[in-house]
Amino acid sequence: MGCDKSMIKIKLRKLKKSDKEYFARWWRDNDLIALTSGVFKPISDGELKKYFLVMLKSKKDLHFMIIVRKRVIGHISLMKRKNNWFETQIIIGERLYWGKGYGTGAIKLLIKKVKKLGIFKIYLEVRPDNIRAIKAYQKCGFEGTSVKEHPKNKYLPKVLKMQLISSK
Repeated sequence: MGCDKSMIKIKLRKLKKSDKEYFARWWRDNDLIALTSGVFKPISDGELKKYFLVMLKSKKDLHFMIIVRKRVIGHISLMKRKNNWFETQIIIGERLYWGKGYGTGAIKLLIKKVKKLGIFKIYLEVRPDNIRAIKAYQKCGFEGTSVKEHPKNKYLPKVLKMQLISSK
């Protein structure tokens, strides 16, 4: 599936307090964790609240919930990093929506939104074995630029860094 999801109406809305319930479920889903951080250590309610509040109150980062047909299906963010670079992260938390192009559509929508804000230097990091995500990122104009090794990180020893080259 390409980035043009004209038949599917995808919306991004800002994070709100009640969204914590989605993160409580998603951050404890081992299948999602295997595709993302790989940290299978259980997250406490206190840690969850702390991380969620950081996202909710952030002034420099953008956090959006991905909505399809009035249903929250995931989260996408853009975090300010060094030298005017921004890192994006996405998770489609609802399994029924996996592999159907919603993530690709959400990335495209985010790129369109942030270009209006003058943000063009965007990168992401992905597990090298998460082929479905890599294909979605490529369809949206990201290209692999390097492999970063983190030998001390037993959960994520290697990541593929991808940068936005164009907005196809």
